[in-house]
Amino acid sequence: QVQLVQSGGGLVQAGGSLRLSCAASGRTEGMAWFRQAPGKQRQFVAFNSRSGSKTYYADFLKGRFTISRDNAKNTVYLQMNSLEPEDTAVYYCAAEVNNNGAAYYNALRYDYWGQGTQVTVSS
Repeated sequence: QVQLVQSGGGLVQAGGSLRLSCAASGRTEGMAWFRQAPGKQRQFVAFNSRSGSKTYYADFLKGRFTISRDNAKNTVYLQMNSLEPEDTAVYYCAAEVNNNGAAYYNALRYDYWGQGTQVTVSS
């Protein structure tokens, strides 16, 4: 059993930056960030393989976010720059322990989820 504990997030003005962290209690393989806005489905944001050799982002990000990880700390980060009101959502980190073959953008790929953290971007 792996627990994911998220930190960061909060309220920021449009154009500002935030960094989210997600610390895992044990070893994980691929880790990802998703988000869910009110009334909308959970949406893939970014993925990072354990080695860091594979990194993927949602097309809508347009280079504004960066995912990174520190395997020594079992922690993944999401640096969010040039935030827009449309980025307002609850952000979740996710971790896979065993690759079940689902695509990296598919929530079903992941075995564990963080508790979620609110990001609110004001205009």
